[in-house]
Amino acid sequence: MLPLIALKAPDGRLKVDGWVSKYPSVQLLLDHLKRKTRSETSRVKFLHDVDKFLQFVKMEPDQLVSLEPAEIEKLLQRFVDEMNDGVKSLRYVNGIAGDVITFLQCNGFKNGRSVEIEKLHIPARYRSKGEHIPQPAEIEAMAASCGSTLNGLRDKAMILCSYTSGLRNSTLRALRYGDVQSELENSSNNKGNGKDGNGADRDSSAADPVAVLVPVYARMKQYVAGACKGNIPYFTFFNNEAVSSLRTYLDERKRVYGGALDGKDPLFHSEVPRIPKPQRTHTTVGKDHFERITKKAARHAGIAKWSDVYVHTLRKAFESALRNSNLDPDDREFLMGHILQGSKDPYYDKTRVEEMRKKYLTVKFFPHKSPQTEDLRKKQILDTVKLLGFGEDKIKRVEEALAKYKTADEAISEIRKLSVNGYNSGGNGNGVVSKHKVVTEDELLQHLDEGWSIVRELTPGKIIIGRGADF
Repeated sequence: MLPLIALKAPDGRLKVDGWVSKYPSVQLLLDHLKRKTRSETSRVKFLHDVDKFLQFVKMEPDQLVSLEPAEIEKLLQRFVDEMNDGVKSLRYVNGIAGDVITFLQCNGFKNGRSVEIEKLHIPARYRSKGEHIPQPAEIEAMAASCGSTLNGLRDKAMILCSYTSGLRNSTLRALRYGDVQSELENSSNNKGNGKDGNGADRDSSAADPVAVLVPVYARMKQYVAGACKGNIPYFTFFNNEAVSSLRTYLDERKRVYGGALDGKDPLFHSEVPRIPKPQRTHTTVGKDHFERITKKAARHAGIAKWSDVYVHTLRKAFESALRNSNLDPDDREFLMGHILQGSKDPYYDKTRVEEMRKKYLTVKFFPHKSPQTEDLRKKQILDTVKLLGFGEDKIKRVEEALAKYKTADEAISEIRKLSVNGYNSGGNGNGVVSKHKVVTEDELLQHLDEGWSIVRELTPGKIIIGRGADF
């Protein structure tokens, strides 16, 4: 397959530079696409598909459109039939044929000169590859498997934010820190409806449930092509678990890169080694990278069909959560970023942010959680703290935090706050503290470079490391 980047070069086979081509026939196609949505994603896809057909017939675009419709029909039908023998996806073949026909229509092949072929039959519920929509417990396990390094914290936040917002891959990656900054800072003022994130009665001592507003707008396309599909503006939310993991990730990112984030910085940054480190926090995560993050988490979570888990399946899991929580169908469609059917869309009030926030808070994203499950998680946290060698005063503070909150996620957030205020483990009694955490062998080298030291091996493949006064 021709690399898409080649189609953007001025000296490419289609002689394209942005929205301009030296071929008149290709320019007519580009003009048509500009009048439609001016989508960069659509531009690249159409050029790729037309170029693929032109390579098959060994012609230049202006040469192709000089042929008679019957001649083109024979060539295009042969292309479809031969492609059907060599590829797995029927939709992929039909999609190329459809884009070629659009190119021909832009060049006058319509009405009495239209080109018609037999496309491949696509059976109902056809899929060329497997798909596994993860259950809530599986998504929780995926997030938990990500680890405690900066990369791991980012991966966990991306998975939870993707699932609880339903955002598409490109849209989530296009988000800027400034898009959610004020909501993150002020979310403690967002009062809930007396229910927790799973729809159960909320303990009076627990923190109010959170739903952080996430806007989707057309200008996002300047960061990631296709970020606002169809230029349809809407909004959705991140839930408690997603917000907690997002805050933890952002705090660690600020620590590693030494300073506050700019509003134009990507919400989720890239840690690709080939990018100079100072630039990584300003660089957006790649599309394929997010897919690899999702599959890796699914594999580490023990999902049997981990290779069939994609970012888009998290979006489908979000849709299932909305449906299972009996949310109004129109509200579901809006939160998915869809246009409402028929004449409903113009009359749907898209400004009811607080009303929609309250409805969103009733969605049960993790219905499998129960008090017994939370008690077990709290016990595991306390056992880990003791195993890491925290002092008695620190353990007591952790116990108080665990008792104060109904969920382990809320308690973890409070425990981290204690650490920021000088209650990290390993203090030497003079107000100077040290930190400990558990990392994998793969993560060890990065931490040693950042000044951490090995304390001892916890289990095969797991090492306790520390930094601070005692190291």
